[in-house]
Amino acid sequence: MNKAGLSGIYRDYIACLNKQDWARLGQFVDEEAIHNGRRIGLSGYREMLERDFDEIPDLYFNVQMLISDSPYIASRIGFDCTPRGKFLGLPINGRKVSFAENVFYEFRSEKIVQVWSVVDKAAIEAQL
Repeated sequence: MNKAGLSGIYRDYIACLNKQDWARLGQFVDEEAIHNGRRIGLSGYREMLERDFDEIPDLYFNVQMLISDSPYIASRIGFDCTPRGKFLGLPINGRKVSFAENVFYEFRSEKIVQVWSVVDKAAIEAQL
């Protein structure tokens, strides 16, 4: 797959997340998906995202940087949101925080098969 095609699929995936269109998630995520070394599959991936949106009602994925080198995508995603209760073990309790996630994806047959994600927890801690 060429870079433009993979980037387009990724942007469609992000739009799917922002719309919380869980019925379409399987179009982008493989049944055997791995997240940070754990095989969680499509169902676990969906549960993780649903939980995120439940804990952070105003969650919105803002792609700030996108690099495509098929079959990989590297992305920096910005967040400006208001988590309820604890987030990453930090007592946010409804305060607005801004942070980024640096994430790498591996695609196979136009679907995400593996994700490596790191959230900038230090940026959140600096705001508390």
